[in-house]
Amino acid sequence: MRLLLVNGNRTEAVTRTVLDEARAAAGPDTECHAVSAAFGADVVHGHAEDAIAAHAVLDAIARAGPCDAMVIAISFDSGLAAARELLDVPVFGITESTLAMAAEGGRRVGVITFGQGSRPLYADVFARSGFATHIAQVRTLDIASTGAYLTPLAQDERVIDAARALAAEGVQAVAVCGAAVAGIARRIGARVPVPVFDGVACAVARAEAAVRGAKGGGFGAARRSGPTAVMAGLSPELMALFARRGAA
Repeated sequence: MRLLLVNGNRTEAVTRTVLDEARAAAGPDTECHAVSAAFGADVVHGHAEDAIAAHAVLDAIARAGPCDAMVIAISFDSGLAAARELLDVPVFGITESTLAMAAEGGRRVGVITFGQGSRPLYADVFARSGFATHIAQVRTLDIASTGAYLTPLAQDERVIDAARALAAEGVQAVAVCGAAVAGIARRIGARVPVPVFDGVACAVARAEAAVRGAKGGGFGAARRSGPTAVMAGLSPELMALFARRGAA
């Protein structure tokens, strides 16, 4: 299967991190590709930037070509619902996916996020995910700068400390949010007394299950029925994507 990962911001280092982790997590028959947003924020921090990121995600999808499944590889699952409306393949967000897998079996989930200013955005994502009732606690780690946050492995020890504290307070699983820290669950899991999940590996697993299940049940796309609005001013590729949806 061909899996496309779409980073809704312009930071190529994050896209490379996401792609490396997707390839590490994927099965041998999964071919992973990743693209970055062509416009918008380097790193999304607020609702205005997130709105632009959703547009950038759809534009990147339209330019990327066909795939069997897709992962929205940005912390806030920007454009996830819109992508599901437009596409006829399964689409998964990394934060939705890490919550889904952490909450399996009814586990009480402790969530770790980065940057106090992002808390309102994450609250929206949690509410949309359908897993908010499983979240027992949220720990938000301060970041000194965007550069510090993006430094590889720089957050591992802080996340270990936060995860251990959450476990001591009774959570049964820890979900770490953030595309830039993709792979952290694999690196630190053995040092935390409860299961740890992060979004890219979780989303890849769900995407693979969806494609395998396409022949016998499983996840499906969530396309909207009804008329398509008249569009203007978008890239030719995105205009064509809307046109294809309207013709389906």
